[in-house]
Amino acid sequence: MSRKEAAETTQRLHKHLRMRSYNRMKLRYLLRAIAVLLACLAMLAASKASPAGKYLVYVGTYTEGSAKGKGIYAYRFDSATGNLTSLGLAAETVSPSFLTVHAKRRLLYAVNEITNYKGPSSGGVSAFAIDPASGKLTFLNEVASRGADPCYITLDQSGKYVLVANYTGGSVAAFPILEDGRLGNASSFVQHTGHGPNPDRQQGPHAHSIDLSADNHFALVDDLGLDELLIYRFDAANGSLTPSDPAYAKLAPGAGPRHVAFSPSGKFAYVVDELDSTVTAFGYDAETGTLQTVQTIKTIPNDFPGHNGDAEIKVSPSGKFLYASNRGHDSIAVFAIDAAKGTLTSIEYVSTEGKTPRNFEIDPTGNLLFAADQESNKIVIFRIDPNTGRLTPTGKVLDVPSPVCVKFVALE
Repeated sequence: MSRKEAAETTQRLHKHLRMRSYNRMKLRYLLRAIAVLLACLAMLAASKASPAGKYLVYVGTYTEGSAKGKGIYAYRFDSATGNLTSLGLAAETVSPSFLTVHAKRRLLYAVNEITNYKGPSSGGVSAFAIDPASGKLTFLNEVASRGADPCYITLDQSGKYVLVANYTGGSVAAFPILEDGRLGNASSFVQHTGHGPNPDRQQGPHAHSIDLSADNHFALVDDLGLDELLIYRFDAANGSLTPSDPAYAKLAPGAGPRHVAFSPSGKFAYVVDELDSTVTAFGYDAETGTLQTVQTIKTIPNDFPGHNGDAEIKVSPSGKFLYASNRGHDSIAVFAIDAAKGTLTSIEYVSTEGKTPRNFEIDPTGNLLFAADQESNKIVIFRIDPNTGRLTPTGKVLDVPSPVCVKFVALE
């Protein structure tokens, strides 16, 4: 190799080494830049994340007859401290007996449990926008529920529809949520027919609740008048409800199914039966939407002599415990859940320290239970023991006129 060729080779080697060094340096700078970017994104996400444990609490009430409510009331709730601050009347509306919230879009929907919305034999469904700063609700619109006395409303898993149960009308309907949060005309309507053995309460169909399965494929409807848990296939593409096959699971004659709650595993569904004060446990097949009876258990002591009507049912977020409210016995029945079998074992009955606990709600942390004593015009708050499921009064009571429904909204 000549001297010239050697010099050229040396230059190429130096250039190659410099390039490798440059590339390594460039890679280091790139990695540092990515790290800084990720840190900035994390800080931004943290700044936008829901403040830890901060919620709005909305309470639906009855407003007509002897009821004392004026509409929907709001509270600010800090789950870390347990502090609650009243925000007053969030929206004045007629008998908003049941609520559902669209937290992502800051929307709230309520049924107006009346019989004469813009004509006979229909209630109303109202849409509101949530102001997270003040808790106030801005009215957007109202549509006819398509049946008298709507008593239950829920949001489907896609967030595109609300579904309503009309008690006196004995029907269910689905309504699309429009781009601005208002409600459109019903996308589906189903009228139930038939009756049960109780001539006073089951002279016709009485749809009392409608809930969606976790996969959004099935809607389960408790019809108190028919003693049936009806099963519909739900199509989120067009908001349609069509009877499944089989179309229902049968409850005991005269049971009067009212509300249903799924276990977090999705393997079991539990129905609270208003008329005979029981909870019926079902095994649930998510693929077919079918239900198989597992157990029926009383929600009140066997020696209770008075009249009782069950109302609400909830499974704890841990999936370990189930709660059901008794109106008459005026208590919350507490049960342990067998995770493998889905069966229930009675733990205790706890006084709600008021009359007619129509509804209750477990806060999102799973630590507290808010019991709405309708006829005592108050909500009594209990602490949940995470190990035993037992309830202990916290001493905190919210003064709310004719409370019917409690819902939480995470602040963002």
